[in-house]
Amino acid sequence: MGIVMGPNQYGKAEVRIVAVNRDTQRHNIKDLNVSTSLRGDFRSAHLTGDNANVLPTDTQKNTVYAFAKEAPIGEIEDFALRLGRHFVATQEPVTGARILIDEYSWQRIPVGGTGHDHSFSRASDEKRTTAVTIDGDRAHVVSGLKDLVVLKSTGSEFWGYPKDRYTTLAETDDRILATAVTARWRYLRTDVDWGKSFESIRATMLEAFASTHSLALQQSLYEMGKAVLAKHPEVAEVRLSLPNKHHFLVDLSYCGLENNNEVFFAADRPYGLIEGVITRDDVEEAPQAWYSLPEF
Repeated sequence: MGIVMGPNQYGKAEVRIVAVNRDTQRHNIKDLNVSTSLRGDFRSAHLTGDNANVLPTDTQKNTVYAFAKEAPIGEIEDFALRLGRHFVATQEPVTGARILIDEYSWQRIPVGGTGHDHSFSRASDEKRTTAVTIDGDRAHVVSGLKDLVVLKSTGSEFWGYPKDRYTTLAETDDRILATAVTARWRYLRTDVDWGKSFESIRATMLEAFASTHSLALQQSLYEMGKAVLAKHPEVAEVRLSLPNKHHFLVDLSYCGLENNNEVFFAADRPYGLIEGVITRDDVEEAPQAWYSLPEF
């Protein structure tokens, strides 16, 4: 029996960087969490400890900081493309790179009805994301968002499911539907107005969630992905992960009160987890674009 080294990559994880653009008195900030991974000829490092082909992860970290200084970060997709292409172009043993970026959102603090020039507040836990893969001379861009918490106070049902002796859940034709959206979508090209596309895709998913009379969270998931593909020809596929943030009706009969879908207990666990891929049937699969990413 032979033993060989299989696919591998290495890099620097979670490089936190806050860049302030001071070109004018009205500052702009970019708050990012950047992870880099390199692929290539690293067999000797694994087999014999020979580091001749191993660009230190500390160097990768320093490169992230330097790139943020040398030119404006801009859209996170462009920043990730620049970093990934740099590592592949300048390090001969490196044949591929994966750059992951989470962007944290800040809003200007209003003062006298106008956003302050240099004071900000964190908008929410929501993050904009991108995963850029450089594979030789090809580039794949998978962008998205996570921790976008949404809720419908009505317009959701759940009934008609199988029941056995372990089933205690009651059917309902009116329930709260809430979830924390993680969404990723793969672009078909790299000449995209990333910011405009992101805002439109986010708004499209929110509108689909709100307007769908949902008989199941699975139905909402499909309608959200379908709406994005219908409106955005630059997107090949959408992958969604939707935890069901359960809200259970509180029984107030102990004190003689009737609860007409007004008072709920919000349970954080255990929770249902609904996941799926919505894709065009005429696009080429791109497994390298999703390599090492969560499946959904």
